[in-house]
Amino acid sequence: MDKILILDFGSQYTQLIGRRVRELGVYSEIIPGDSPLSETHVKECTGIILSGSPFSAYEPDAPIIHSSVYDCGLPILGVCYGIQRMTLDARGRVAKLAEREYGKKTVAVRAGIEDPLLKGISPSFVSWMSHGDSIVSPGEGWEVIGDSDGNIPAILRHTKLARWGVQFHPEVSHCEFGTLLLSNFVFGICKTKAGWSMQAYLDQEADKIRTAIQDRPALLLISGGVDSTVAGAFLLRVLGPEQVYLLYIDTGLMRKAESEEVMANLARLGAKHLYKADAEARFLSALAGVTDPEKKRRIIGDMFITVQEEEVQRLALKDAFLVQGTLYTDLIESGKGVGKKAQVIKSHHNVRSPLVEEKRRKGLVIEPLDRLYKDEVRALGRLLGLPESVVGRHPFPGPGLGVRILGAVDREKCDILRNADAVFIQKLRELGLYDKIWQAFCVLLPVRSVGVAGDERKYGYVAALRAVTSEDGMTAQVYPFDAADLIAISSAITNRVPEIGRVVYDVSSKPPATIEWE
Repeated sequence: MDKILILDFGSQYTQLIGRRVRELGVYSEIIPGDSPLSETHVKECTGIILSGSPFSAYEPDAPIIHSSVYDCGLPILGVCYGIQRMTLDARGRVAKLAEREYGKKTVAVRAGIEDPLLKGISPSFVSWMSHGDSIVSPGEGWEVIGDSDGNIPAILRHTKLARWGVQFHPEVSHCEFGTLLLSNFVFGICKTKAGWSMQAYLDQEADKIRTAIQDRPALLLISGGVDSTVAGAFLLRVLGPEQVYLLYIDTGLMRKAESEEVMANLARLGAKHLYKADAEARFLSALAGVTDPEKKRRIIGDMFITVQEEEVQRLALKDAFLVQGTLYTDLIESGKGVGKKAQVIKSHHNVRSPLVEEKRRKGLVIEPLDRLYKDEVRALGRLLGLPESVVGRHPFPGPGLGVRILGAVDREKCDILRNADAVFIQKLRELGLYDKIWQAFCVLLPVRSVGVAGDERKYGYVAALRAVTSEDGMTAQVYPFDAADLIAISSAITNRVPEIGRVVYDVSSKPPATIEWE
């Protein structure tokens, strides 16, 4: 099938570009930004998109574009860093802005400009910016055809070659006409034919898994969330129940009644080999007194693998493959994007754990969802026949409550947070809001505040509520609760969870914040 090639220079949004292209029904492949293009690449793809980057294009160690990209003759669209890099390569000038352009910014197309990239797009629209540098003078053969506020170049095109560039991020959902701009490039300019679907992804991954695993056992660590449950259903579909072993590790860091619900859901999948390991005491002991969030994630990740290895020995699963429900967002935030320039936002235990890394180096880790976003995983789950009660659940992090209790973790705090979170979710369901929110949860803060219970002074914990809307988890907006609903939720939590004396609401969007607090 036709495909678009995406060169990754380390941007947090690179895979989001690929996702948008896939939404158009076109297959996309991501390779490191400085990679040379092979004959196969040129033969199979119809166009190239250059991603953004955390680097400034003029820095000595900034990633460069291989000459084969320019020589291939394919249409090129540079996004943010991509157009800055092309500008420098064409002897233009890029410099640091006096004030960073970030967030929603108006872009105006210059008068009299008509261009296939802008077909159907308003002459003035709201873009999404995230850069600290600007193009001061275009490269040779380039011209500016659109500007942001302050006459800063925002859209450029080459006067002779099939090359374009935008200083904003059309792949981000906040960007007005962003999908149309990408569609114009993919279909109008590159003449790409649609041929990508979730069924195609399932078929491709199924072939990869069968080839890699063959007749050896596959052990999937189940957290009980959407990702691992879909991965389990995927494995059972591809390999059959005889070859698949599902292991649920009860860490003591789960939500209220989570373990019972998880085991019931897994049993419904038709799993023949389903096991539960009770490891609460071991996890809490390992976490005792630890406050650093990255260290907590590493401890939890290593303990997962340690328990898993012990269970492998107990079950006599020699040379078993470890299967994980890792998503691409996990890889991106853990600095494990395609190229070598990716930044670490936060380490996911299933990605950066040294024990997981060791198994990955040995080729014993299979991650069938590692090129998908959360909404795509849900679509795959529906394709596999999972009920909406499973695929529609709010995301839950692998480290569980360990990263929702800020500071040291212990059993008492876990119980307090479990109860508060259960009240929060119950109230959302009662108010008819659960399905309108992408993710909602409570965070237990490492502070206490003075309050009054009856006629007595109370020194209780503070719980922070988090509720966001999102399409893919890469960007998120705060859910705009009615004040009356927030008050009702707060009252329910403080009335039913006596240890909590105060409730606050987190109004931070992503970016700049992440969805989880740790």
